[in-house]
Order: sequence, then structure tokens, then C-alpha cells
Amino acid sequence: MTGLRERVRPAEVALLVSVFVVAACGLVYELAAGALASYLLGDSILQFSTVIGAYLFAMGIGSYLSRFFDRQLVAHFLRIELLVGLVGGLMPAALFSLQTAAPSSFRMALYGLVLLVGMLVGLEIPLVMRILKRHFRERYALKDLVSQVLTFDYLGALAVSVAFPLLLVPSLGLVRTGALFGLMNAAVAVWALWLFRGELRGLRWHVAWCAAVVAALCAVMAGADRISTWAEDRFYADRIVYSESSRYQRVVVTSSKAGVRLFLNGNLQFHSRDEYRYHEALVHPAMAAHGAPRSVLVLGGGDGMAVREVLRYPSVERVTLVELDPHMTRLFAEQPLLRRLNGDALRSPRLTVVNQDAFAWLEQNPGAFDVIVVDFPDPTNFSIGKLYTTSFYTLIDQHLAASGYAVVQTTSPLIARKSYWTVAQTIETAGLSTTPYHAHVPSFGEWGFIMASRRPWRTPERLPDGLRFLTLEGLPALFQFPPDMARVPAEANRLSNQVLVQTFENEWGRVH
Repeated sequence: MTGLRERVRPAEVALLVSVFVVAACGLVYELAAGALASYLLGDSILQFSTVIGAYLFAMGIGSYLSRFFDRQLVAHFLRIELLVGLVGGLMPAALFSLQTAAPSSFRMALYGLVLLVGMLVGLEIPLVMRILKRHFRERYALKDLVSQVLTFDYLGALAVSVAFPLLLVPSLGLVRTGALFGLMNAAVAVWALWLFRGELRGLRWHVAWCAAVVAALCAVMAGADRISTWAEDRFYADRIVYSESSRYQRVVVTSSKAGVRLFLNGNLQFHSRDEYRYHEALVHPAMAAHGAPRSVLVLGGGDGMAVREVLRYPSVERVTLVELDPHMTRLFAEQPLLRRLNGDALRSPRLTVVNQDAFAWLEQNPGAFDVIVVDFPDPTNFSIGKLYTTSFYTLIDQHLAASGYAVVQTTSPLIARKSYWTVAQTIETAGLSTTPYHAHVPSFGEWGFIMASRRPWRTPERLPDGLRFLTLEGLPALFQFPPDMARVPAEANRLSNQVLVQTFENEWGRVH
């Protein structure tokens, strides 16, 4: 009896550990699909919500289908493990490649793969529970079986939910992360093959399938960088000089004869051939109107371009840059090509860099600034949309000196007219006066900005030397809006409604 228990214990432990691995792998595939959808389709909240919903629905279908598996449970479990490891492990690589080769099919393929992986994962846990019950009946009452299996299931999910954004994606990337966890599923299959080899029919076929799946996943693991480079080279057209996934976003820098471009999650942030138009228009109307600003706060703008323009003013004694993603500030402070673009602004002794959420930083840090430059990405999702709310602009008001000016980049008043005036209404609802203006930036088209202050904006008497776009004579034209960009009624954007995100999505969606 003792010898029998010694033989049984490893199989029992292995099956419970496999539950942990299965849960971890299943969640990785779910998170990878959501992250890819966010990178390539935009609106991370919508994409993660629909991917998770489809995945959980498919798991329910898989759990229901498990009732029809009566015989050869170990063999079925082994095949499902191989299949989910192969499909889930290759999914990031396949979706990256598909977005490049056939972008019109991407959305259908995404949800098709999510549903398939979800159904396979939904089959796994019920089969493990039945295998445990069948082989170790004397050890488990039903309540103990369910308790143990679900405990390991939830622990696996917890481990991956923490590791995915903090460790896996920043260190390995999505393609290699998918392949790694596919190999973990395959390892569970190989372990089941070895433990239950005595009761499996067609053992050689199972061995061959295990070897083939492991070989395919190892090939993707080894070639992950080439796959990502190939897909991104075709997607971005220009030569990629830098690409990395941080815990917050996918950062890609491309270079060509036309210049350098920065993309965040696939969205263009600047083109070096005309970024000066954007950054001069963003910074100087507020800075020059103040006269002699000494303390300046820059929120967002981790590329250092806005800081470069701020540092043109000798009166500036300190600049605080609050940028969420340390990858951005490190990249633009270290890469020679990018340092030339921002004039080594991120290495200035007058600059303090803070890598923190701007909303939280404003809540936690007192102090007033003469000028506040708000250079966030467009409100494509709710996590960014909170930075365009009355709550956020109230914080801006609290940190703005009595004679100070804040300026916000505010999307296109031509393409996203209602979105633009929603921001103006939101700032005014927060208690600040607004001065809207716009400038033409060829890479973006007609682009909008809004100054906020407690006193009226006044035309500056002079601008810094060396500007390539702004002139004193040309400034008044920026503040004139033709009929197709004139103000329209809009509702204030609040944390409780986030109307701006939906408005922005609708207006820009018509363009695409």
C-alpha cells in the first residue's frame, strides 16, 4: 500500500500543478489578445472589455462541451493541452503578421482565435477535475476536489496578472511571451504523457504530436524578434530604429529620408520634419505672454520637445516634467538621434523628471507654476480621458500661479470639432477662462490648442529668437476660427461620464 501511495502522489501533485499552469497560460493568451487589440485597434478599454467578454463566453462553451468527453480523459486532456499551447502560443505572432498582410481580416481573426482558445481553456479544468476524481477517488470528496482545483486555478491567474505588465511584456515582448506560455502548455501535455503512458492508446502518435508542437513553439520563440521586426517594418513602412513594449504602451521610432517619427500604440506622435510647428504653437503663446516665467510644469511630452521650447527662456529656473512611462524619458535622454531632436533638453540641469501618473502627482504635490504645458495623447480611451476631465483641470487650476497660463493640446478642431470644444467647455466648467487657437501641422492637419488662465491672454511683445514657425505678425491668425471650426455646443467631460472619449471615437472613426 505504501508503494502504491508513493506512485500515486507525483501524479496527483502534477495534475494540481498543471491547473496552476493552465490558468496562467489561459490568462496570458487573454491579456495578449487584449493588448494586441489595444495596440492595433485603439481604445484599450473597449478592446480589453470585448476580448475578455468573448473569452469568458467561450470558456463557458468549453466547460459545457466537456460533458461529452466520457472515455480516454487523459488522452483528450493531452490533445487539448497541445492544441491550446499551439494556438494560444502562436496567436500573438499570427495576429501581428495578419495585421500587416491583411489588416481587413484582423478583427475577425482576433475574435475567432480568442473564442477558440477560450473554448479549449474551458475544456481543461473540468477534465482535470474528472481525472483527479477518477484516479484519486479515495482522497477527494467533491467539495475538497473543487476547492483544491479552483485554488490552484485562481493562484495561477493572480501570478500572471501581476507578471504580465510588470515583467513579461517589458522583458520578452508579446510574441515571445505567447510562445513561452505555449511551451508551458506543451510541457503539461508532455508531463501527462509520461505520467499516464501506460493507459494511453497510440503512444507514438502522442509523442510525435508533442515533439511537433514543442518544435513549432521553440521556432517562434527563437524567431520572435524577426517576426516583430518584419511585421512592424511593413506596418510602419519606414526603417524601425527602436521598438519596445513598456508596461504602458508600445513605443516605436522609425527613420527615413523624410525624417524621424514616433508612434505610441501605433498612433503617430510627431514627425521630425514638422514637429517644430506643433511644439512652438504649444509652448510659446503661453510662455511669451507670461513675460518672465520662472517655474514651468510639463505634463506628458516625454520626448522632451516641449521642454526644449520651454528652455529657450532664460528666466526659467526650474522645469518639472511628469511623464508616466520611464521608457520614454530614458529613450529620449540616451539615444543620440533623439537627443539631437530635443536638443538634449532631458539632460538640462534645470529639469527634474518625474515618472508618475500626472493625475496622482498633481493630487500629491503642492506648489504653483507660472506656466503648465499639458501634452498628453488624444483621449482615445478612458485612462487617458480622465486627463481631460473637470476633475483634472481643477487640479491644474490649483497648481497655476495667479498670473500663470496653462496650455492643453486639444486634437483637431476641424476633424474632431465637437471634441475640441468639449475640452474648452470642460476647462471653463472647472473655473478657468479659455483662449482657443489652432495651427497647421502637415503630419496631423489642422491642430488645436487651448490656453487656460485666470486673467485674459495678451499678445506677447516678443518671441524667442530662432523660431521656425511662429512670428509676432502671424500670431493673431492662430486665434481666428473659420465657420467650419467655430464653436459648437458641448457637454463638459467629467470622470462620471467621460463623454469626450465617445465623441472623439465617433469623430475620428468617420475619418478612418
